Amino acid sequence: MTKRCLDVAGAAVVLVLATPILLLAMLAVRLTMGAPVLFRQARVGQGDRVFTLRKLRTMRDGTGDDAARLTTLGRVLRASSIDELPQLWNVLRGDMSLVGPRPLLPEYLGRYSAEQARRHAVRPGITGLAQVNGRNTLGWAERLALDVQYVDTRSIRLDLVILARTVGCLVGGRGVSAPGHATMPAFAGETLAEKGRERCVTS
Repeated sequence: MTKRCLDVAGAAVVLVLATPILLLAMLAVRLTMGAPVLFRQARVGQGDRVFTLRKLRTMRDGTGDDAARLTTLGRVLRASSIDELPQLWNVLRGDMSLVGPRPLLPEYLGRYSAEQARRHAVRPGITGLAQVNGRNTLGWAERLALDVQYVDTRSIRLDLVILARTVGCLVGGRGVSAPGHATMPAFAGETLAEKGRERCVTS
């Protein structure tokens, strides 16, 4: 079984089984926050290709801190990861995989080290090695290192292990957010000192 076959079959089955939950969640979002029900955002996929990621809305419109705009319903949707279900459509389209590094924002592209940028050698995933090892409680350096580790060790067996561990993480609701943040702080890139050390190593 190839990874793409696993992605399509798995996404289709989960989407069918989860349709009643997704429809109820969409109705709840519509009633509490109005339209639109879906949140769309540009993210970076395999080979630095930008695509539109879809999630259920969890925040009110407006400016200000994300944690302040996160609604009570949004917290429930995030804790259960129900807000991620629309990404199954991204998997079916080929933008994403079930398992892989989480897709991040285009503005982060210039902030990665050469090593960290290797995370884009594969399709991004709904879940991944970082998500079952701490999720948003991890620091950026550790999280990106796990993404690269997945790229170097990926296999169907590893994907199945990650999917199984993801179920356990969802049941426990672990790692949804970093302390004081709706998810986690923005990735600011390496410090000048870290970049200098990399130049010394590679020169």
